[in-house]
Amino acid sequence: MRLFFSDCLVGGCDASVLISSNVFNHAERDAEINQALPGDAFDVVTRAKITLELSCPGIVSCSDVLAQATRDLIAASGGPSYKVELGRKDSLVSKISYVEGNIPKPNQSIDELIKLFEAKGFTIQEMVALYGGRTIGFSNCREFSDRLFNFSKNTATDPEINSKYAEALKKSCADYEKNPASSAYSDPVTPGKFDNVYYQNLLRGMGLSAADHALVKDPRTRKFVEMYAGNQALFFKDFGEAMEKMSVREVKTDGKGELRRRCDAFNSINR
Repeated sequence: MRLFFSDCLVGGCDASVLISSNVFNHAERDAEINQALPGDAFDVVTRAKITLELSCPGIVSCSDVLAQATRDLIAASGGPSYKVELGRKDSLVSKISYVEGNIPKPNQSIDELIKLFEAKGFTIQEMVALYGGRTIGFSNCREFSDRLFNFSKNTATDPEINSKYAEALKKSCADYEKNPASSAYSDPVTPGKFDNVYYQNLLRGMGLSAADHALVKDPRTRKFVEMYAGNQALFFKDFGEAMEKMSVREVKTDGKGELRRRCDAFNSINR
């Protein structure tokens, strides 16, 4: 799901994030914010694409594979199933310079987050619904370490983090500087289940990143956090609709994209 967001928010849902860099081009996946994208997610798309190419070569795009795999992961984890339109073409461009400013960062303010999502056509409510996808998965300790160890000159730990939660995170992330792979679940209560517990955690002071916590601090977003925390069915409905909208952002059609033979490389080596 994180791979899907990183793809769709930069130039649309076109599998541009799957491209590997080469001597001609530094691709999106090498951007600093994409360094923490899970390798097994890339592997899932690659394996699915290889299987499809053996059965029906040149028919299914990598971007369609990623969109469907994301929907299926969410449903398999207990979340909503939603409609995925098909027929995307894969991008002809993937540049590291396109990433900055297009993917939300874990330390951004609520004003910055709202501006980013509104620029891409999403309402504040849709943004809060999409953030609910953090009910599964994990975050790298580097993304929230400042809240634990370097919050301010007078206080090492953000006093608004649930104290027991903060202590547990400090233990999990104690060696984050030496071990860049150190991470924590975004939802420590039901990390493998897609549900509305993420929002309930926010209300308990258990938001992992500064951006997570900002959702519950600002009245423009808190009302939706409270609404989804108390109504999982509504969250599922709104999340599914927002994901449908996300999945068709700036899709490439004939003449503007290609059907890649491999998901990590353009069909032309000179791209």
